Amino acid sequence: MSAPKLDRNPSIRDRVEDTLHAHRNELVALLSKYVNKGKGILQPHHILDALDEVQGSGGRALAEGPFLDVLRSAQEAIVLPPFVAIAVRPRPGVWEYVRVNVHELSVEQLTVSEYLRFKEELVDGQHNDPYVLELDFEPFNVSVPRPNRSSSIGNGVQFLNRHLSSIMFRNRDCLEPLLDFLRGHRHKGHVMMLNDRIQSLGRLQSVLTKAEEHLSKLPADTPYSQFAYKFQEWGLEKGWGDTAGHVLEMIHLLLDIIQAPDPSTLEKFLGRIPMIFNVVVVSPHGYFGQANVLGLPDTGGQIVYILDQVRALENEMVLRLKKQGLDVSPKILIVTRLIPDAKGTSCNQRLERISGTQHTYILRVPFRNENGILKKWISRFDVWPYLETFAEDAAGEIAAELQGTPDFIIGNYSDGNLVASLLSYKMGITQCNIAHALEKTKYPDSDIFWKNFDEKYHFSCQFTADIIAMNNADFIITSTYQEIAGRFLFCFRLVGHCRFLL
Repeated sequence: MSAPKLDRNPSIRDRVEDTLHAHRNELVALLSKYVNKGKGILQPHHILDALDEVQGSGGRALAEGPFLDVLRSAQEAIVLPPFVAIAVRPRPGVWEYVRVNVHELSVEQLTVSEYLRFKEELVDGQHNDPYVLELDFEPFNVSVPRPNRSSSIGNGVQFLNRHLSSIMFRNRDCLEPLLDFLRGHRHKGHVMMLNDRIQSLGRLQSVLTKAEEHLSKLPADTPYSQFAYKFQEWGLEKGWGDTAGHVLEMIHLLLDIIQAPDPSTLEKFLGRIPMIFNVVVVSPHGYFGQANVLGLPDTGGQIVYILDQVRALENEMVLRLKKQGLDVSPKILIVTRLIPDAKGTSCNQRLERISGTQHTYILRVPFRNENGILKKWISRFDVWPYLETFAEDAAGEIAAELQGTPDFIIGNYSDGNLVASLLSYKMGITQCNIAHALEKTKYPDSDIFWKNFDEKYHFSCQFTADIIAMNNADFIITSTYQEIAGRFLFCFRLVGHCRFLL
């Protein structure tokens, strides 16, 4: 019996070459239709429309073979006669690039840089400058675990927990950072979780076993206050839970992690540690208020979205802190722009509590430059010169309101994400970006023809801000899978020939 043969999946280049050999005339007819359109960018519907035309002329074989999958996966085609370059996404997170010379019928696989360079020729023409500056962000990701399966898209937390638990399982010493974190965890100077009586993993495991035995004899609804002093003598502080039942659940989780870490247990345990008390949400542009603002310039769905978000967030934070056994009130600040000429809205008030909440406020900070405070509204496309100063001023206002630094910052939209990046860097806090619809997707081909839009929309600033903020964020939240795995391909060229791919 012969051994089973393992075949590799054919590349996009292999499929194109196979189609050339099997259906040369039909494929040449299709590619010629692309070339006859002249130089430019073809969108997916243009690519498939030309196939329908060829089918009507007897080219049905192309629509019945594997080449159809290539065309259906194509995200765009660049035509520079006699060349046609196609960007293909065969599955989420995976891209391939091929270029065909229609006259010579030669096929070549392109790297990302080669494809971008070819695409740039649409604007700049062909050039042979050997000293083009390219910024390579890859070294910054060398030590960061990266998912390589499509099933991991949208499941970043689970992926990281699998990675962490596997390290802990292989090497017990890797539990030491968790012990150090629990011993050093504080809120406004108050010790939480563990105190200095616990100096080692062995001591921690012994104390947890003793606490487990003690709690198992108590009713599940016994308040933490009834055994708090005993726990403190053993080395356990507040933060484990508000009742004997909740504390026992936490102790079981940590004992399981010490014995045999697994992703699910690690995620549950880390999710129940009290860490988030003060949150800042950033959204600078538009008229951010609770009344008489919808319909004003740059003011619409994002206001409703963020107001709903912070109300739900406050309720969740209050519930969690209570369940964690802490008598602490959270605080949420929405940081936005103060507009002195407020057009009958409350946007000229520095501080405004959100209706329906107890601990959530709008904190407004004005835009300013060397000429003083900017009094009137300006478009979201014109805010870029003010954002660095705005971030500096906002940092001081946030510190004054919270009497310290926030635990967590959330950015919204390109301007808010950039300000969140600046504040996160300055304050040393965790940053989250909300990936709303990116501006590039609203203006077709604005990545390559950004100069045509720059005077009005300043896309060179906005696209750079998106790259900085997205790469600086600790994590990014989207509403849908499509926003993660869909066609958010940024290929553009900035002054100085800097190339970026996000």
